[in-house]
Amino acid sequence: MRFGLFSGILWGLDTVVLGIALSMAPFIDTPEAIAFAAVASSFLHDAACAIWLAIYMGVRGRLKDTLAALKTRSGLVVIAGALLGGPIGMTGYVIAINNIGAAYTAIISAFYPALGAFLSYVLLKEKMSTKQIASLIVALFGVMAMGYISAGDSEMGNTTIGLVGAILAVIGWGSEAVLCAWGMKDDAVDNETALQIRETASALVYGIAVLPLFGAWGFTAHAIPNFATGIVALSALAGTASYLFYYKGISVIGAAKAMALNISYSAWAVAFGFILQGTVPTPATVFFCILILVGTILAASDWNELFGRKNS
Repeated sequence: MRFGLFSGILWGLDTVVLGIALSMAPFIDTPEAIAFAAVASSFLHDAACAIWLAIYMGVRGRLKDTLAALKTRSGLVVIAGALLGGPIGMTGYVIAINNIGAAYTAIISAFYPALGAFLSYVLLKEKMSTKQIASLIVALFGVMAMGYISAGDSEMGNTTIGLVGAILAVIGWGSEAVLCAWGMKDDAVDNETALQIRETASALVYGIAVLPLFGAWGFTAHAIPNFATGIVALSALAGTASYLFYYKGISVIGAAKAMALNISYSAWAVAFGFILQGTVPTPATVFFCILILVGTILAASDWNELFGRKNS
C-alpha cells in the first residue's frame, strides 16, 4: 500500500510545483500563451519525465531491457495504455477545462478510479470488498467536492465538446492502469520498463500529433529556453518518482487499489500548497482532504489487517 500512497504524495508535490511554473512567464504573458499553456506544459512535463527515466534506467544499465520489452506483445499493450492515459486522457482533460471549466471537469474526471476498478474486475479479475468500494466512493466524493470548491467560476464554451473531453479523460486515465497492469503480467515487462515505455510513447505522440493539432508547437518552442520550463522539469522529477511508485503499486496491489491511493494527491497538493506557497486552506478544504485520505487508505487496505482482526 505504501507504494500507492507515496505516488499520491509525490503527485501532489508535482501538481503544486507545476502550478508554480504555469504562473510564470511565458505561460501567462498573453491570451495566446494562456490558451496554449496547458497542452504545452503537458508535453514538456512528459518529455522531461521521459528524459529523467532514460537517465535513471541508463545509470542502472537497464535501457536494453526497455528495448527488449518493446518487441513483446505486452510492451505494445503498455504503449496502448500510455496513449490512453497521456495524449488521449490529458488532451480530453484540457479540452474539457477550456469548454466547461475546471470545476465541472474536476467533478467528472474524478470518476476515473471507479471506471478503473470496474475494468480491473472485468479484465484482471481484481476484487474489492463492499467496504473498500464504499470507501472509494467516499474518497471520490471528497475529490469532486475539492474540485468544485477550489476552482471558482469560469466561462462556458461548447458544452458538448467539453463533456466529450471530460469523458475521454475518465476513459483514458481509468484504462491506463488496467492495460499497464495487464502488460506487466509478462516477466519481460516490469514496472520500470513499463513506465519508461509509457512516458516515452506519450511524449512522442504529444510532440508528433497533439501539439500540431492545437497549433501549439510555436509557443512550445518559444517556452523551452525559459526559467519556467526548468521548473516544469523539476516538477517532472517529482512526477517521475510518483509514477515509479504508482507502477510499482499497480504490480504489487493491483490497478484498482493503486488508483484509489493515487487520487489522494488532491489532498497532498493542499498540504504542499501551504508549505511552498503559504496558501492557507479553508476548514471545508481540510475536511475534504481528511475525507479523501481516509477513504483512499480504507479503499486500498485489507480491513482485517488494518484493524488487527484475524480471519476466521
